[in-house]
Amino acid sequence: MYSRWNLARNLRRFYEHGRYVPKFYPQALVGINQLETPIRPQALYDRQVSCGLHDVSYQAHHNRSFRSVEDPFSLVADELSLIAKNLREQVAEEVQNKAPKLASAAKYFFERAEGKKFRPTVLLLMASALNMPIPQSTAEEVFDTLSEGLRARQQAIAKITEMIHVASLLHDDVLDDADKRRGIESLNLVMGNKLSVLAGDFLLSKACMALADLKNTEVVSLIAKVVENLVTGETMQMTSTSEQRRSMEYYLEKTYCKTASLISNSCKSVAILAGQTAEVAMLAYDYGRNLGLAYQLTDDILDFTGNKDVLGKGVLSDIRHGIVTAPILYAIEEFPQLGEIVDQGFDDPANVDLALEYLGKSRGIERARQLAEEHATRAKEAIEALPDSDDEDVLRSRSALIDLTDRAIRRTK
Repeated sequence: MYSRWNLARNLRRFYEHGRYVPKFYPQALVGINQLETPIRPQALYDRQVSCGLHDVSYQAHHNRSFRSVEDPFSLVADELSLIAKNLREQVAEEVQNKAPKLASAAKYFFERAEGKKFRPTVLLLMASALNMPIPQSTAEEVFDTLSEGLRARQQAIAKITEMIHVASLLHDDVLDDADKRRGIESLNLVMGNKLSVLAGDFLLSKACMALADLKNTEVVSLIAKVVENLVTGETMQMTSTSEQRRSMEYYLEKTYCKTASLISNSCKSVAILAGQTAEVAMLAYDYGRNLGLAYQLTDDILDFTGNKDVLGKGVLSDIRHGIVTAPILYAIEEFPQLGEIVDQGFDDPANVDLALEYLGKSRGIERARQLAEEHATRAKEAIEALPDSDDEDVLRSRSALIDLTDRAIRRTK
């Protein structure tokens, strides 16, 4: 009798908020295993869940061992490995025989320069950080969530985000005539502009297919907006007027479109898939938006202060392509004559030297760094504003997201 009451209590706690709650799952299993005829929900626990392009193991998430928050990436290392493996093996699987060069181009960065996968890490940690009770849910809704494989769907967002990100890099390298990316030769240098553009288009199409498989219209709309923003941001950069190039507001809007939109809307998508409230979803969005802005501001600073060998790409790339970023905008406020040089453009190397001279005399770098820190602080505040939880996994993931924010603005590459 007690075991059945214990089972009912733990299952109610396990189901009452409409989703998987790791804190109560082991307790529910205790009650289950004490029944005269034990129920073994192993199919839910470690079955392979198909989601869009790839199959992702539930077991990798539930069985991972938690490590110190000193390395946020280690908290989701097992899932990152699965995602990386799936992207390498399956992203171009369907065209391997029909168009082997396209397949090689699409897999180029996934096979040669994976990096730390910052964006997928953020999204997986956000999924864990939001793994908490949801008001006004029913047990039936929880069964639906589990049957559809919530964690696998959130992992799919991480993969979709990475494919969109890499596609944007391929297109950017063509537009910028870049020869380096992530410390290796850029794809456009190795295989040419046409194939590089087609590879980017192909990755976007694969991301769209995976997105459609989620069958969530709100998430589809959010990620579609991301792609629109990417194109809008690049166009803003290419077609800006003299007045717009000197505008900090214009610069931040462009930066949001080109960088922050992807991570902010992806964070929000993770929250929506989890069934969280609109308020929580907006906090996830605010975290991603401010993290993305802080990240790009730091990138723009490193373009002036970084080391080419450390960055894995050329320095002074932006200014040589006529792209005006926060450090220069702040320097113009101190030295208005720099604005005239910006208007003339930077085709003449002498103008680049003059701009750097004014920048060196100004507080442009310092003020850009302060702005990055302000956005980093806002990102942390969004995490701290999430509903209270005493679940260790949730708290550890939130701490890791805050730590990632600090790493984003302290990095040297």
